[in-house]
Amino acid sequence: QVQLVESGGGLVQPGGSLRLSCAASGIISSIYAMGWYRQAPGKQRELVATITSGTPNYGESVKGRPTISRDDTNNTVYLQMNSLKPEDTAVYYCKVSTWRDYWGQGTQVTVSS
Repeated sequence: QVQLVESGGGLVQPGGSLRLSCAASGIISSIYAMGWYRQAPGKQRELVATITSGTPNYGESVKGRPTISRDDTNNTVYLQMNSLKPEDTAVYYCKVSTWRDYWGQGTQVTVSS
């Protein structure tokens, strides 16, 4: 079965950084995009970053702070995000796009002192 294994979430100090990883397995179809979305309590899910074969795209709410990359050999996407703020607190979801979309279970990121 398809599995998206997310890691790297947890408690981070304001101004700190995090690095999230999402490793996809069991996907037969070609992957043309991978990325991260997030959802805070009471808010809609929003784009953090996606990446195709070589083109990154970042959400307006986080512009300038994240860097997304992918390792096609291992079907893994990474999100490096700096200068974290309390409003970055959310559940971060990995998304892998083929002819259909696959979603990870989500990893909690809490930015607090």
